[in-house]
Amino acid sequence: MTRNDTSYMRHVCVVNVAVSLLIADIWFIVGAAVSDSEETSVGSCTAATFFIHFFYLALFFWMLVSALLLFYRTVMVLSHMTRSTMLAIAFTLGYGAPLIIAVVTVAATAGSEGYIRENKICWLNWDKTKALLAFVIPALAIVAINFLVMIVVLFKMLRRGVGNTNQSNDKHALVVIARCVAILTPLFGLTWGFGIGIMAWPEAAGLHIVFAVLNSLQGLFILVFGTLLDSKVREALARRVRLPSSDSGGTESTRAGTSSNVFDFFRRVRRRNVYNVSEAAVTSASGTSGTYSVTDTSENT
Repeated sequence: MTRNDTSYMRHVCVVNVAVSLLIADIWFIVGAAVSDSEETSVGSCTAATFFIHFFYLALFFWMLVSALLLFYRTVMVLSHMTRSTMLAIAFTLGYGAPLIIAVVTVAATAGSEGYIRENKICWLNWDKTKALLAFVIPALAIVAINFLVMIVVLFKMLRRGVGNTNQSNDKHALVVIARCVAILTPLFGLTWGFGIGIMAWPEAAGLHIVFAVLNSLQGLFILVFGTLLDSKVREALARRVRLPSSDSGGTESTRAGTSSNVFDFFRRVRRRNVYNVSEAAVTSASGTSGTYSVTDTSENT
């Protein structure tokens, strides 16, 4: 799945998005436990807040890297960047930028005891120092950039006439848009945009519920749409399960049958087509170049 630079970078982004989300959620739980304890230590609460801030920012910046990679491979198909250069840019942006923001925030506000919230709640202060802006501004800016990237990708797809041209143009365009949005929304973190509504209408219980449900399931959506419904991932898993071993022929046949049933299930879920963020080959006048785009991965059966 990672034989070329585009596939490799896509999976690097997905892995780091997943790792950042996992660690951020763990620290969120730790911070909640520290806040609920009877004797909350300022030092432990500050440490928890710092790591929550850092890893959630890392999550957003890795989603930004994923969006920029998609934009680069969709729009700038003739340009070429080496794998080492892309990795250096990705890790600098993915972890370097969040670290700088988190360190500057704690250094600027901790001295005035304005880093964490009042009553020793383990999250960034708002009333006294507005430290929360160090999270809100980068996060919403990245969500806005990723949304624009998704619009550009949709526009390019519709212009190129992706998919089966025998279908009704209007109906097919709606299908392409719906599937592209389903794939890119969790990967780009667009559901965090509901935070704008929460800030504007803090008393709206419905917005809080939608925000909590969608963002708590972000990891699940990435697993389903970004991994399990990716034909290349399923084929690689099928090959791994069906590797020859020293078991008897009957056991091997049973394993193959079980594997076939499992992946038949995912094929039925996919129906005929699933548009996912994967690598596609684009032929140019000077040769061929891999592009990271939303492509039709339908299987011929």
